Amino acid sequence: MKMTAPMEVGLTVSDLPRMRAFYEGALGLAFVSEIHVPSAKAQEAAMSMGGYTVIRLQTPYGERIKLLSPDDAPSVRTGTAHKILDRADSSYVTFIVNDIDGVVARLIAGGAEPMTGDKAVEVRPGTFLSFLRDPEGHIVEIVQYSDIERYRPDLAGTK
Repeated sequence: MKMTAPMEVGLTVSDLPRMRAFYEGALGLAFVSEIHVPSAKAQEAAMSMGGYTVIRLQTPYGERIKLLSPDDAPSVRTGTAHKILDRADSSYVTFIVNDIDGVVARLIAGGAEPMTGDKAVEVRPGTFLSFLRDPEGHIVEIVQYSDIERYRPDLAGTK
């Protein structure tokens, strides 16, 4: 596979303005666009029986988070498991940063619920992480590596 653009992740949300404010404010993502897709096209694309609105937000590296809000509230809601891997269909978004404590503090101040406490966990030497739930329950992972170039040698010199 040859990708032609950085990866994008879509999150279904209920309160689009609140979630946009959270991701822009707490993580500093930049607004790219807001588009409404009408019902007929939403159905054809297997997205929703009604229309939906998508807001695209971008990281400094070019990855994008798409916040998708259906015109009609989703009909199926699933519960959350206590631990991430206790639920077969769990997923999460990872942000690799150089100031994990500062980012986690901003996320909590923005309404995120810590899953791993308010301090980063060192899961192996030099690798620190925190898991949080955003204001609508999506799981966000914040990671800091003591040696990012060892983890991602393909990015050496791009800091």
